[in-house]
Amino acid sequence: MFPKLTESMLLMKPLRQASTRPVISYKPRVEPAPPVHARRVEGYEDVYQLQRQYVAFVLLGDVFKQSPAFTQPESAQRWANQTRQHHEI
Repeated sequence: MFPKLTESMLLMKPLRQASTRPVISYKPRVEPAPPVHARRVEGYEDVYQLQRQYVAFVLLGDVFKQSPAFTQPESAQRWANQTRQHHEI
């Protein structure tokens, strides 16, 4: 008639149903532009001033690449030009 219940069957956890919620995958946020608090330096194409330092932002594909901080705006622009040339090759 009925199957005999064993002790192990009584101790088993009931099966859970699979989750139907969609899996959210992580995508890092990409900044579409230099930070709002950065001030553009006049006379230079890619140079911004951040906290008394000069930083260049170069658009590569759909992402901006940020240079290290420089003390002179000419150095930041030179870095930007070299980076742009390097990625065009």
